[in-house]
Amino acid sequence: MSDSKHGKICYVELPSANPAKSADFYREIFGWNIRTRGDGATSFDDTVGGVSGSFDTNKKPVANPGLILSIMVDDIRATIEEIVAYGCEIVDPLGFYPSELIAHFRDPGGNLIGLYQEPK
Repeated sequence: MSDSKHGKICYVELPSANPAKSADFYREIFGWNIRTRGDGATSFDDTVGGVSGSFDTNKKPVANPGLILSIMVDDIRATIEEIVAYGCEIVDPLGFYPSELIAHFRDPGGNLIGLYQEPK
């Protein structure tokens, strides 16, 4: 296998009218590292350092996107409870696909995001 990173998904721009609220949500629910870039933008890194990004106030969320980005979780049921307790909406409840657990929620910025739990 090659060590090339060509083709790897590495950066995500998440629309958010309130980057501080979005940052708090992703830090609290998913454990993301939140930081402020040199230009003042609120940015993030996922828990494994594989994907980073920023909360973008110049972009608008799409109600029904054709592409859904999913976040891997250890316990999808517990994560759904945390998301609801935070005040966010579960759009597509927990579904069982051949061997995966998947659900969709709307984050504080209004983005439709997926949850994914690997088979155990």
